[in-house]
Amino acid sequence: MAGRCGAGRRGTTKESKMKRREFNTLTALSTAAGGGLLLSGAPAQAQGGPIEGRQYQRLAKPVPGSAPGKIEVIEFFWYGCPHCYVFEPTIEAWAKQLPADVVYRKVHVAFRANVKIHQQMFVTLEAMGKEAQVRPAIFNAIHRGGQSLTDVDAMAKFLAPLGVDPAKFKETYNSFTVQTRVQQATKLQDQYNIDGVPTVAIGGRFLTSPAMAGFGLRVSEEELGQRCIAVANFLLPLARKG
Repeated sequence: MAGRCGAGRRGTTKESKMKRREFNTLTALSTAAGGGLLLSGAPAQAQGGPIEGRQYQRLAKPVPGSAPGKIEVIEFFWYGCPHCYVFEPTIEAWAKQLPADVVYRKVHVAFRANVKIHQQMFVTLEAMGKEAQVRPAIFNAIHRGGQSLTDVDAMAKFLAPLGVDPAKFKETYNSFTVQTRVQQATKLQDQYNIDGVPTVAIGGRFLTSPAMAGFGLRVSEEELGQRCIAVANFLLPLARKG
């Protein structure tokens, strides 16, 4: 079954911004008529290419990139999202093979209080230059070890054996630099109108995801991830055209 971790859209008041809707596991769309499964990585479209509005979306208002002259690819994710956990090996392997004119990065979302705490942990580890190193252990701790990692002391204790100095982690976690970067990440999430993860943004103009790429199909989450990468590959040349 296809799925992603989603949340309601933000309102305009401060109060509504604090009250993201509870996360829902989104089920797969019903199996398409005829229902045959396509080859792994092939876009789910009989004519051979993804359909706008199904396998991907075009942003009404493009979002400026952070790397001038490059195509920026962003994965919006959450450490606690089981679908992000399954997608992680697929997108990371793809990211290592991207051409020189493409830059890839992750942005952690902040849909509600406990997710925002994970976002702050992500930004802190990025600021310390440790995030990529410890990310697999964080994913495994949450999804296999049953650890919530939702307070700074638990985080520091968990990260210490992984080479992250606990005192430095706490100092950085509460720093002005991290608070500023958290605000920037949340602003970017809003600019892209992200309401579910994992979601992949291409060139500030397009969005796709494993759930979107598997439109109308009932396949494994691993297959959905491969389809998402195929759609992303389809979108890169479109992003180059500007």
